[in-house]
Amino acid sequence: MRMLALLVLAALAVTAPFSVAAQDDPIGIVIMHGKGGSPTRLVADLARTLEGKGYLVASLEMPWSGGRNYDVNVSRGEEEVETALAGLRGKGAKKVFVAGHSQGGAFALHLAGKLAVDGVIAIAPGGNVASRVFREKLGDSLARARQLVAAGKGSEPARLEDYEGSKGTYPVVAVPAAYVTWFDTDGAMNMDRAAQAAKVPILWLVAQRDYPGLRATNIPLFRRLPANPLTRLHEPDADHRGAPAASAEEIMRWIREVAGAPKK
Repeated sequence: MRMLALLVLAALAVTAPFSVAAQDDPIGIVIMHGKGGSPTRLVADLARTLEGKGYLVASLEMPWSGGRNYDVNVSRGEEEVETALAGLRGKGAKKVFVAGHSQGGAFALHLAGKLAVDGVIAIAPGGNVASRVFREKLGDSLARARQLVAAGKGSEPARLEDYEGSKGTYPVVAVPAAYVTWFDTDGAMNMDRAAQAAKVPILWLVAQRDYPGLRATNIPLFRRLPANPLTRLHEPDADHRGAPAASAEEIMRWIREVAGAPKK
């Protein structure tokens, strides 16, 4: 009986859910929502799951949220993430990661070539301004924003347009000078450029039931990433909106893999 009890305890130890709290080195993660979203919506379950496992989490409201509508430029957006990472390090995080869903995923890819982090998680990334559909849908709005900047009105909120595959084109009141930086076809949200410039390992999540257009572009883009033995492609059983919550276990597994990798 004693031997049986020991075997049961050993099995429980192997199969128990992973908790970062038990680790010597805490892990921090910044989470970014999608276009028009917020930290309390589609990424909320993911943030709660990670916090419940002992991760230090900063879930941010980004400049593309429904309440902000591109109120600051890309550089300020980068600074907001850097500030959050510094906060996590200040709380004891020894390894830090950046995760983003949809448009947040596209920005996360951009940050993979900019920030000193241990890894990036792109969850069903979307909003590639280099795509033909974005150029067609928002070309006129981008030209108008540039005209306003040239006329000295770049800091005055103006009625411009945004685009999302499931919603089509819709109006936003945005700061033209900031708007231009987010929709510049050669800028930060150009996923083709960002993928090739990545400097850290990436977990790229392509939902099995995502919008066909995103699946058709994301998988080829993943193949353009620089070679890295820790970079992974995973396809969670979810649609676009459900991808963050459905990816939690794989995200934790991958982070554990990266955090445990020997330093080069």
